[in-house]
Amino acid sequence: EKITITNDKGRLSKEEIDRMVNDAEKYKNEDDAQKERIAAKNGLESYIFNLKSTLEQDQVKTKLGSEEVNEARAKLDSALSWLDKNQLGEKEEYEEKQKELERELKRLMAKLYDSQSSGAGQNGDASCGQQARHGAQNQEPTIEEVD
Repeated sequence: EKITITNDKGRLSKEEIDRMVNDAEKYKNEDDAQKERIAAKNGLESYIFNLKSTLEQDQVKTKLGSEEVNEARAKLDSALSWLDKNQLGEKEEYEEKQKELERELKRLMAKLYDSQSSGAGQNGDASCGQQARHGAQNQEPTIEEVD
């Protein structure tokens, strides 16, 4: 993006225009850093709420069991509490907190998605990756034309 400051009515002097342009350039880096910080914060918050929503699904509760669901909820609640207390945190703090949470819940998510993939029926309702892992036997390869 380029900022254009015009002097249509002769109200601004050349020095004032130069100062405004210099200020805009000077604060651009700060604005970009702020934008990245907010994106990291929003990413963490979104991750937490998406997982909380996933844990509320009945099929997830039956696959994981109440103890594992409660353990995951506790970790998510703790992370959300941390986020509420660290509204002015740095980008790196939010990214590290999300990585920590991902590490803590990795085993649980792997169990959830492994049980989902094993629940996929025939190749018709399995994902491409599941089809490849299970080997789509006795099927000829298909060629799709792309314009």
